[in-house]
Amino acid sequence: MPDETSAAPDVEVRRSRRRRRTVSAYRDGDRIVIMIPATMTRAQEAEWVETMVARLERSEQRKRLSDDDLLRRAARLSDRHLGGLAEPESVRWVDNQTSRWGSCTPGDRTIRLSSRLQGMPVWVVDYVLVHELAHLLEPGHDAKFWSWVDRYPQAEKAKGYLLGWSAAAHLDAPPGEDVD
Repeated sequence: MPDETSAAPDVEVRRSRRRRRTVSAYRDGDRIVIMIPATMTRAQEAEWVETMVARLERSEQRKRLSDDDLLRRAARLSDRHLGGLAEPESVRWVDNQTSRWGSCTPGDRTIRLSSRLQGMPVWVVDYVLVHELAHLLEPGHDAKFWSWVDRYPQAEKAKGYLLGWSAAAHLDAPPGEDVD
């Protein structure tokens, strides 16, 4: 995986007259938004930008699931939503999926998730895992397949999230479906 710290992140600083002392940061897609009081000097702004970017990146790093974490999570999701019937051999992050969120090879029972999912809400990652787990039970996208996927309670919400993210990033939905 490429070193994500080598490239400076896209940062947007928003000054607020209402904000007096507090500084906050959040990620909006690929951009980091930092909210600061309007009264801060440029030197204070630069110091806070560096501090908040580092803090946010550390927090995101702690939240990133390892490949082993993904495999354990997939097993729990299979147990909870698919009766434990979907048993992947491996689940891992990949950097080469730019037109889909995940993929599954039923023959060797492997699941790959796009690294673009890292940093998205956990319920979205879980949806993609359930979607790919369902491919271990039904390889196509027929009604049987979707009946497995729809056992995940936040499936529709996650599909909407991924469609919205794709639209905002000006990405086409994959052919034949909207979120695979």
